[in-house]
Amino acid sequence: MQSDSDPSQALPRHVAIIMDGNGRWAKRRRLPRLEGHRQGAKAVRRTVEFCRRNGIQVLTLYAFSTENWQRPEREVSGLMKLLSQFLDSELEEIHSHDIRVSTIGDLSRLSANLVARIEAAKAKTRENSSMVLNIALSYGGRQDILQAAVKVGRALQSGELTEDLVDEKVFSDFLYTSGLPDPDLLIRTGGELRISNFLLWQSAYTELYFTPVLWPDFDEKTFWEALREFQARQRRFGMTSEQVQVRERVS
Repeated sequence: MQSDSDPSQALPRHVAIIMDGNGRWAKRRRLPRLEGHRQGAKAVRRTVEFCRRNGIQVLTLYAFSTENWQRPEREVSGLMKLLSQFLDSELEEIHSHDIRVSTIGDLSRLSANLVARIEAAKAKTRENSSMVLNIALSYGGRQDILQAAVKVGRALQSGELTEDLVDEKVFSDFLYTSGLPDPDLLIRTGGELRISNFLLWQSAYTELYFTPVLWPDFDEKTFWEALREFQARQRRFGMTSEQVQVRERVS
């Protein structure tokens, strides 16, 4: 299938998504919350396919936050089961399309069985290079920064690093997202206007897009609305509009 993208307009290299609204989607239909999550898994499949088809290189999905552990045990258990089922049902197709599975977050709180499945998926797809599907699990932006700071401190103590070498680039190498570009576009579904402790360091210059569409209803049309908004913005990174224009002409 041909790409839907317009070659004259730049698409984001890395899209991050806060997949919000599964519970409200189910509640409006008087269905169990887990049914909303099941429908949300279908939206994940559509979104991965859309990114693959249109040449978006990295897709990071906020699947489960550090704060989500506070949810009812039944819901947490159901979410973990859905993740396991998703890996079982989708891994072969993901692999066949040369997509690499990656995760960010503290996997130590997950069950040993689920961690084994995740690690097997990462190992199977390790050499794939067309796209990265990056899943944030038991992830929090503050936690990410803290664990990176601890690692930097250890490297300083051991002599692996010296203070004069520690800059933003070096610090970024200690984050969970080491090796990945910062997100160009962060989309949040569900209508809330916050980023909820997601990729705090990495999103310093990310374009933010909020949509009232609940995650199970997120489709190609909604994605294109976000991308067109992204294409209409000028990313200045602290420069003036004139400087950006000069840089674009030179490049």
